[in-house]
Amino acid sequence: MTNRNGVADAAENAGRNVQQSSAYRWLVSLGLVCYGIVHLLLAWLALQVAFGGSSQEASQSGALQEIASQPFGGILLWVIAVGLGTLTIWQLLEAIFGFRSEDKGERLRHKAAAAAKAVVYAALAVSAGRIAAGDGGSSGGKEESATSTLMSAPAGQILVGVAAVAVIVVGVVNIVKGVTSKFVERDLEGVHSGAGVNLGRVGYSTKGVVFVLIGLLLGWAAISHDPQKSGGLDDALKTLRDQPFGMWLLALVALGFACFGLYCFYWARHPKHS
Repeated sequence: MTNRNGVADAAENAGRNVQQSSAYRWLVSLGLVCYGIVHLLLAWLALQVAFGGSSQEASQSGALQEIASQPFGGILLWVIAVGLGTLTIWQLLEAIFGFRSEDKGERLRHKAAAAAKAVVYAALAVSAGRIAAGDGGSSGGKEESATSTLMSAPAGQILVGVAAVAVIVVGVVNIVKGVTSKFVERDLEGVHSGAGVNLGRVGYSTKGVVFVLIGLLLGWAAISHDPQKSGGLDDALKTLRDQPFGMWLLALVALGFACFGLYCFYWARHPKHS
């Protein structure tokens, strides 16, 4: 038992040393800048969907494909892959060693949130690396394919419905974070107000609305038992575009994505490490 405790303490000390190193913190800031670039490109692609001028899918994968098509895009994608990989490590360390000063309930909630963020950052990092290596085709249809696979499983319709509820909950959480500014104490060190915080309010709220829309598409697929009615970000934005005044609503969503991208630059200057 003593040996196990010694190994655990040594691992925790090693994790703490990594978290406190200046090189690691610099890489975290680089990762947040890269995350901001992805969202700025998402904003641009959303505008293209609104006004009908893009061949790229309006999704995070589409944003990475857009980078790949630019001069020196491959090099930039590798930088983004490294940056997002660092964000993955950051959130994994937070999930394992972080939030020790909080009570048990809050600690578990924040650890779960950090683990979920690590999965998102890891998926983006892998996608950026694959596209940089020339192995990242269009992601179109992947959401429908995944929904179809899930739908064909035992109780698949229920599973898709549960997934829809989970995505909607994520959306509502982001909306609440944006409206109440709860993200400030979680994301930022020593900052409580200002233009950067206002960008975060708009950005988180916008992302939340889009997540809710994606969840509703998934829910409709579950109710109708039709995977083709599901979809990801690109489908959600196109659904929004097809509504009355949808073009202008989608332009507002693009503005929200741009605000979140700029907020990420601000976040990169003041990241909070627990």
